[in-house]
Amino acid sequence: MPTIAEAFGLRGPRFASPADCRVVDAVERGLDDLEGRLDAHVRVADPVADAATRYLLEAGGKRARPLLLLLAAHLGSGIDDRVLSAAELVEITHLASLYHDDVMDEADTRRGVPSAHTVWGNSVAILAGDLLFARAGQIAAPLGSEVAELQARTFERLCLGQLHETLGPGDADPVDHYLQVLSDKTGSLIAAAAELGVVVSGADAAHRAPLREFGERIGVAFQLVDDVIDLSADPETGKDQGNDVRAGVATLPVLLLARRDDDASAALLARLREPADDDDLAAAVAELAQHPVVDDTVAEAERWQREALQALASLPSGTVRRALEAFAEHVVSRTR
Repeated sequence: MPTIAEAFGLRGPRFASPADCRVVDAVERGLDDLEGRLDAHVRVADPVADAATRYLLEAGGKRARPLLLLLAAHLGSGIDDRVLSAAELVEITHLASLYHDDVMDEADTRRGVPSAHTVWGNSVAILAGDLLFARAGQIAAPLGSEVAELQARTFERLCLGQLHETLGPGDADPVDHYLQVLSDKTGSLIAAAAELGVVVSGADAAHRAPLREFGERIGVAFQLVDDVIDLSADPETGKDQGNDVRAGVATLPVLLLARRDDDASAALLARLREPADDDDLAAAVAELAQHPVVDDTVAEAERWQREALQALASLPSGTVRRALEAFAEHVVSRTR
C-alpha cells in the first residue's frame, strides 16, 4: 500500500535530493501525526454521537487537503503544532461536509461503506456533520481570527455550492452552473487548505493568492476527473459503472451530451434519463463511457489543471513548487 505522498507522486527520482527527501519525510510524519489527532478530536462523549462522527473518519480517505496544507507550510517555518491544528481543521471540515452532502444527494455509499444516513437516518447524519463543524470551529479559534474567518468563508461557500446544486441552474447555462458548483463545493476547501498552509506557517503573504488560485482550480479538475472515473468499468474504482449517472446526477459528460445537436446523442440522453429498464440503463451508461463527451470532459479537466499550474509561476522554485506540480499532474493522470 503506497503512502499518501507516494500516491500523489511525491516519491521517486523526481524527489530524490536530500532537500526533497527532508520535505517529503516531514510531510509524511505530519500526516501520520494527523491521524492520531483526528482520532482524538472527533470523539464525542455520547456513544451514539461518537459512533456517528467517527464513522467516515474510520472509513479512510485520501487526505489530499492536509497534504497540500503541509506542503504549503514549507514555504514558511515548516510543520509545527499550529500547522497540524490547521490540517485537522481542514480535514474535519471536509468530513463534516460529506455527511451533509450524502443526505442531500441521497448517496448510498461513501468511501466503500454505507453512507451515514443509511445507517442512522438523515437526522443523525446531519447532526453528526453539525457536531464536526462545531469541532472544527473549536480548533480554528485558538489559531486566530484570520484562520477562523477563512474557515467561516469556506463553510459559507460549501453551503452555497450545495444550495445552488439543489436549486439547479435556472436560466443560467447548465455547464457554467455546474462548474461554479464544483468551485464552491470542492475547490473552495482545497483552496483554503493551501492558503492556510501559508497563513499558519508565517510564509510570505504574497504566496496566499497563488496557492488559493491553485487549490480552487485543481479542486475543480479533481472533481471533473471523478466524473470520468464514475463511467469506468474498472473494478478497482470500488463502484459500479456510472453510479452517479444512474442516480440521475448531471455530471459534466451528461451536460456536454445535452449540448450536442446530433440525433444519436439526443437518443442516448433520452435513454439515460428514461431508460426502458435496468439493462437499458446499463447499456446506455456503457455507451456514454465511449462517447466523445468523455474526452471533452478530460480536456476540460486538463484546462483547469493548466490554470492551476500557471498560478504557481510566482512561487519560488524548489521542492514545494515541484511537489504541487506533481500533485496537479496526478489529479488528471487518474483518467489514464
